[in-house]
Amino acid sequence: MREVLAEAAFELFLERGFEQTTVDDIVARAGVGRRSFFRYFPSKEDAVFPDHERCLADMTEFLETHGVGDAVDPVDAVCDAARLVTRMYAANPEFSVQRYRLTREVPGLRTYELSVVRRYERTLAGYLRGRYSAAQASEGVVAEGALRAEVIAAAVVAAHNNGLRTWLRSGGQDDADAAVDHALALVRNVWGSGAERARSAPRAEVAVSEDDVIVMVAPKGAPLWRVVQRIESALGED
Repeated sequence: MREVLAEAAFELFLERGFEQTTVDDIVARAGVGRRSFFRYFPSKEDAVFPDHERCLADMTEFLETHGVGDAVDPVDAVCDAARLVTRMYAANPEFSVQRYRLTREVPGLRTYELSVVRRYERTLAGYLRGRYSAAQASEGVVAEGALRAEVIAAAVVAAHNNGLRTWLRSGGQDDADAAVDHALALVRNVWGSGAERARSAPRAEVAVSEDDVIVMVAPKGAPLWRVVQRIESALGED
């Protein structure tokens, strides 16, 4: 019934426009009563996004199941969780593209969509806070875990949505996974602690001549400009 109501609602939104469509119109098209509509959807806006509640639940379950253990990079986990949203959209490209276009046209739907996006962000941030708080407690350090969690969760959502919208603007013709993976790779490279980050950690051995060698050790994650600055400083001393 939920799917029947959502389909009827979306057909009418496309035919008549969102503002011109009433709940009575939707239930008449679906062949049910008003009480049936409000049993599944609190508002017309909810009928435009019928699949997000389930996706949020799936994301929470995924993080609770696959995001545990010291061997799991928290950043990898939230990036993988974000891909659940990609798969939801890619499962029905035509509907997803039509919804994207409708949302761009109706300011109220855009506002509603932003509230849904914020719920995804809070879910990811909550998971990250738990992971970072536990890690910092075991190391006996003062926590900046809450700040780190908020920043990374916001970055993951922003990167994911950038890739997803790139795919939606293509009319659903391109590869949704490729567009999102490309965007999320930036987050992994900046915040992740896996193999990609290990490869990008600065290590320098700069040969001055056949007889003189400078070996520089930098903290993992040191910015590249700091590494270059130290090398230049060493080379300038003679």
